[in-house]
Amino acid sequence: MLLSLGQFVFGTLTAPFSEMQRRRTWKFASNSRVGARDARQFTGPGDDTFTMQGMIATGVLGTPISMDLISEMANTGDAYVLVDGRGIVYGAYVIDELHETHSYFTILGAPLKIEFTLTVTRVDDRSLAASVDGGVATSEPTNGSLDKAPAGATPPYVKPKKPKAKKG
Repeated sequence: MLLSLGQFVFGTLTAPFSEMQRRRTWKFASNSRVGARDARQFTGPGDDTFTMQGMIATGVLGTPISMDLISEMANTGDAYVLVDGRGIVYGAYVIDELHETHSYFTILGAPLKIEFTLTVTRVDDRSLAASVDGGVATSEPTNGSLDKAPAGATPPYVKPKKPKAKKG
């Protein structure tokens, strides 16, 4: 596994990428001053964008169906967790763009080679929690969310141990 975006796993059987670029920005508000450089104040993190470039060689490397699956994921507008093969969780990302270049066609018009570029951008992690909870992206997580669970609460799927009866 190279990377997973939600339930979609990038790998040699699906859609392998050969290059991945990450672009991160930070926001600053500026105020003009006479006779001096502008004053700047940090206002928070900006965009965090990944761009992956790869190739599918039909019958050899990957499958063209992967492009359709990624497109369907993008059509939902949902955020997906981005995790790399080392287990590093980057956060919640939405699919911004998917570019495909088809070439080397069979006699039936099916492409033997598909080059793709996928761009995903990080969103507020609350949008992911809202989609899991069934809420809306701007709402706070609802009951049942792991974010709001008390630290010492026992999860509902853990049954308490029954006291053992003493022999005697």
